[in-house]
Amino acid sequence: MINWTTIEAADYAIPADHSMEELVRGLSHALADPDPLIRDGAAYQVLDNWIARGVIEAPRRLALGDEMAARFHDREVQARTFAPLVLDMLVAKGDFSNGWVDAFERWYPLEKDLRGHDEELGWLHAVAHGADLLASFGCHSEVAPTRMLELAAARLTAPTTHVLDQLEDDRLARAIGRVLTRTDMSERDATAWLDPIAARFGADRIATPVPAHVTNCLRTLRLLYVLADRGVRPDSESAPEAVHHREAVKDGLGAVLDRIVKR
Repeated sequence: MINWTTIEAADYAIPADHSMEELVRGLSHALADPDPLIRDGAAYQVLDNWIARGVIEAPRRLALGDEMAARFHDREVQARTFAPLVLDMLVAKGDFSNGWVDAFERWYPLEKDLRGHDEELGWLHAVAHGADLLASFGCHSEVAPTRMLELAAARLTAPTTHVLDQLEDDRLARAIGRVLTRTDMSERDATAWLDPIAARFGADRIATPVPAHVTNCLRTLRLLYVLADRGVRPDSESAPEAVHHREAVKDGLGAVLDRIVKR
């Protein structure tokens, strides 16, 4: 059995008694394990480090990405929700496949289990982990930013009875904000994704108690308005980046929020 904690403690040195094929396979299995101490512990750190350092060679990284894309169909929720984290590591390294985008696009708005945390499974974070990958794809030169903005709208308007409770709405707002910093969009591109959200709000004529999907959407759009006004930090150590078409985006967000009327 591979001891990931020992590898982490040894500054991520590659153990001589295991092949890289065996190690990558073990890491892949660990990132789907129902035990949160395995899935979200040393194995996660080892994989992140080895991908960033290039310890895992490019062909194996691409194969790993394909495996994660296929995992969006897994029966186990923790397997599905940790797949975008691995793909995000790979995209950050410079790896990319259109097939990964397609698989993610099919999964993200349809995921039903939106729990942030489970007492037995630990962190699940489907919306938050998906948001991180949405931002990475949305900032990638080979992905049209409008595609990820439309995907965000699909996630926000998907019916659910679960109110996001572990800052998933914040993560999604920041992801959308990052996509909106791209400068290769027209003003219409930067705001058209709000149309289906406006249509949904207008159709619902919000009653009380407020439906969970509306609460989730409201929280996300309110923070996005602040980010559009003040700028979006790619990470905690970077200066804020300006949202392209800032005023148009703010006007669009304000118009959507204004459509919410109590019965």
